[in-house]
Amino acid sequence: MSFFRRRRAPKASGYSDAGASFVKRALKGFLARSSNPSEDIDFNNATMRQRGRMLYMASPIASAAVNTYRTKIVGPGLHMKCAINRKILGLSEEAVKEWQDKTEAEWKLWAERKQNCDALAMNNFYGIQQLAVMSWLMSGDTFALIKREKATPLNPYTLRLHLIEADRICTPHSMKSQLITEGINPNNKNPIHDGVEVNQQGKVVAYHICSVYPQQVFLDTAKWYRIEAVNSLGLANVLQIMDAERPDQYRGVTILASDIETVLQLRRYTESELMAALVQSFLTAWVTTESDTTEYPLNEVNPTDENGAEDTVSEDENEYEMGPGVINHLKPGENVVLGNPNIPTAGFETFTKTIIKMIGSSLELPYDVLLKEFNSSYSAAKGALEEAREAVLMRRTWLVDDLCQPVYEIWLAEAVATGRIKAPGFFTDPLIRSAWSAARWDGPAQIHLDPVKEANANEIQVRNGWKTNAQVTRESYGGDWDENAEIVLREAQKFAAKIVEMLPNNQNTKKGEE
Repeated sequence: MSFFRRRRAPKASGYSDAGASFVKRALKGFLARSSNPSEDIDFNNATMRQRGRMLYMASPIASAAVNTYRTKIVGPGLHMKCAINRKILGLSEEAVKEWQDKTEAEWKLWAERKQNCDALAMNNFYGIQQLAVMSWLMSGDTFALIKREKATPLNPYTLRLHLIEADRICTPHSMKSQLITEGINPNNKNPIHDGVEVNQQGKVVAYHICSVYPQQVFLDTAKWYRIEAVNSLGLANVLQIMDAERPDQYRGVTILASDIETVLQLRRYTESELMAALVQSFLTAWVTTESDTTEYPLNEVNPTDENGAEDTVSEDENEYEMGPGVINHLKPGENVVLGNPNIPTAGFETFTKTIIKMIGSSLELPYDVLLKEFNSSYSAAKGALEEAREAVLMRRTWLVDDLCQPVYEIWLAEAVATGRIKAPGFFTDPLIRSAWSAARWDGPAQIHLDPVKEANANEIQVRNGWKTNAQVTRESYGGDWDENAEIVLREAQKFAAKIVEMLPNNQNTKKGEE
């Protein structure tokens, strides 16, 4: 026996014998490699943005996903309601209500007119929200540039918003290409990741905005403008709306990123099925002749346009067309052999719905919500709406944190500085400033499949103290309970007065004495 024994290879354990195995047949060819977010995301983002937008424009499922999120997250707009902390500010309820009513009226003066809030004068603040959501979902992120213009007699505020699409935030370079994403600021040696400049600790300090779109047809001379992320007062100069999937990630990814291939193939498949069904419905004749003649037999003509000319797409003599009532004359010796596919394909609806369910689960939109098809039971439809609601509320929170609340705080600082709103201590104590700036953003309420059942459930929750009337009104109906209560009280008083007026004189007198 040899003195030296052959060393036994260590036995695989843990994930080495599971998902990390290179021995199992199913995993041998699964060679996954991931790098840092800049290489994994930024290097590919230009391609994914273009594909995400193209699918939105060409695929019903992709556009349904983006439009559904837009409608559910924003709808007609997220409306600001002041929610100042009166305990910290030491204000009475009457003073709080008076301040909040005044502030909300001033906010509407700015937010509800497109000339007052949009640097391009194209949208009011609610339209900006809708546009920001669509651009964010399609492109991965979008940016709001804070601008200032002169106040006017109709608009006392200088604040303006300019939405900038993801493509224009890019790393400065001398080549006409979107493939160059990494760079260095020569003045301070800060790294630049796809237009986002960070300091040596990785904190975002500036954005580089290109004056043109990198792929526009009429490409003007590209210029880059470096805009610091915040100004000297600590207020944002640029707001980035995005959601991150990895640490150290500075640019967002289109919501369709993981479904690009699936959505594209589904689009191709449905177009193929549609075309096959359409072709099968055509009445097309093929005429063969033994002599080479260009004249058609009597009453055998192709469809003509309004001028009497043949309405054909191609002028190539080697191409033949199919269509309703088309008659094609073949050359001597030519023959037509058509396939006979089984059209429409059996199980087409079942197959496509299965694929859409997979896409919907990836997008966090249940199949019922994505296709707007509620044919199942009440509990199943309610469950689908609840699942979609969770994803909507999460993205609505991101929109509020990234766009709505920062814009409101910038606007409020100007309103206080100009004296249009009184807020003692606003500029001297950050805690007091935060108390004055507190607000909530009310959006579209949840859909009611059975209003009676849900109203009864809300009543039980309020009666047991699990929810307040204000919560139920805001979440279920999108209104304000305090305003509703005041209106209901006035209506009740008017109704009672009308009843008294309708009573006979003797009963009216007796009622008055009582």
